[in-house]
Amino acid sequence: MDSVELLPVGRRVAYWRGRRKLSQQMFADRLGKSKSWVDKVERGVRSLDRLSTLQEIARVLRIDTAALLGGNTAPADATHRAEGVDRIRAALSRYEIPLGVPAGLRPASPVERMLREVGHAWTTFQYARYQQMIDMAPELLINAQRTYARAPVTGRTPLVEAYRITAALLVKLGDAELAWLATDRAMLAATGDRELVTAAAVQLGQVLRMSGRTREAKSVMLAAAYRIAPPEIECGTPAELSLCGTLLIQAALAAAQHGNEPAATDLIDEAASMAERVGDGRDHHHTGFGPTAVALARTAAAVESGDARAAIAWHEKATRRPGWRWLPPEHRAAHLLDVARAYLHADDATTAARVLVEAERTAPAEIRDRPVARELLAEITRDPRAPTTVTQLAVSLGVG
Repeated sequence: MDSVELLPVGRRVAYWRGRRKLSQQMFADRLGKSKSWVDKVERGVRSLDRLSTLQEIARVLRIDTAALLGGNTAPADATHRAEGVDRIRAALSRYEIPLGVPAGLRPASPVERMLREVGHAWTTFQYARYQQMIDMAPELLINAQRTYARAPVTGRTPLVEAYRITAALLVKLGDAELAWLATDRAMLAATGDRELVTAAAVQLGQVLRMSGRTREAKSVMLAAAYRIAPPEIECGTPAELSLCGTLLIQAALAAAQHGNEPAATDLIDEAASMAERVGDGRDHHHTGFGPTAVALARTAAAVESGDARAAIAWHEKATRRPGWRWLPPEHRAAHLLDVARAYLHADDATTAARVLVEAERTAPAEIRDRPVARELLAEITRDPRAPTTVTQLAVSLGVG
């Protein structure tokens, strides 16, 4: 059987046909095909590029479709993710700072070292190395808490950033409740620092939208955005404009989710004017904000509004921008998920599958570790027009 897994799909069909003691003619009759068609498939002259055809072949051969596509591939390690989230939950449940516990434990990391560690964590996240982030997050949180306990002034920034990156990760993993706890900790730790509070509000907007609290999300995001907004755009620093613009985008997406498309458009237009002053290729406060990010947000808002054609049009414009390739893999792959959903809504399962496979190539963990991505993959795979490329991806991830 191990050698069979190495064979091309057509040769596997021939192998299983032989196992079932079917001649090519008998097999063709049961499929409603010609003997010539079966012969070409088995010799690899004709490709099997439709899921519905593969499923029919598997039915006749009395095997699982995965056996034709390489059933030896291992499913995603959900157990590792669950255990990792439990460790993050335990780290967030510690109250060493108010209880004064750190004094008797191992020495706290210097602030400079903690800043480097949270910087490394953000880079890991932006490259969509979520499994690595799951392993890193618990110790990162504990170390940041201890550093803050020893240096409450200079240690506040790495603590807020540790909570922010943890919340961003938990949003990806689909744990809204735990993401909310991490975000709440970030907001509380940032209290008193206008810029840090605004940065933490970015994750708050993500959590609120993820929880379906779109009205609250829009209200809170606008309050946070206008708190950091300069009196005149020309007076704002790139960091301020990046935070303000990112929060306006969050508010716009919440408005789109709530069905208020005109408000979403106005808010994104407002963010666009700020983005032009910031430019592409920047990443102030790990927002990735710039003209290309705003263009991608127009796609996301159109998807939320149910306008698939507009979403696809915005996507095509955005990805022609030079700034597209400057965005981190996580950002690009997350956008491609939105685009795949748009194509699916436009009744184009073939292109939806192609875009989803592109997202997986860009950042594999964006598909492997995100529940929303796996649900989208399963939905595309159920379409009989879906190509075998996406079916093979689904089989390898244990999605179906």
